[in-house]
Amino acid sequence: MRFNEKELVCLSRQPSEMAAELGMRGPKKGDVVKKRLVKLVVNFLFYFRTDEEEPIGALLLEQCRVEREDTQTFSIAFLDEAERKYLFECDSEEQCKDWIDSIIKASYEFMRRNLIFYRTEIHRLTGKDPLEQYGISDETRFQGNSGSQLVARDTSSL
Repeated sequence: MRFNEKELVCLSRQPSEMAAELGMRGPKKGDVVKKRLVKLVVNFLFYFRTDEEEPIGALLLEQCRVEREDTQTFSIAFLDEAERKYLFECDSEEQCKDWIDSIIKASYEFMRRNLIFYRTEIHRLTGKDPLEQYGISDETRFQGNSGSQLVARDTSSL
């Protein structure tokens, strides 16, 4: 995926949902844990050298898996490259849990599943589609790549 570097730098300067100095180890063999300022902005995880204002990298938090490695450590691996893991070390177990929860909820796919679930629930309870008042009809419902309608799923386990 290609990105405009100037736009990414501009996005990295926006207010963040979370930000902290964390230990971070990249996915390459031989990488060591380094202190990085990590910022979650929308669905991007930016990381900076602690003394610099421009990010040295960004992770688009789509098609990825976030896992707790131990009480204070979590990892991010992308589905198409599961062997490449980014490791993050937090200062506490609570901070680790907060980062994992926030990263999971930052993805477009998570928000999309929630919208579909709640739209279906409201329709079931009221008999009305809550998005029709905004001009969104059943024909333009959230469709997958195949064009078929998606079925609402329980998101409580996410």
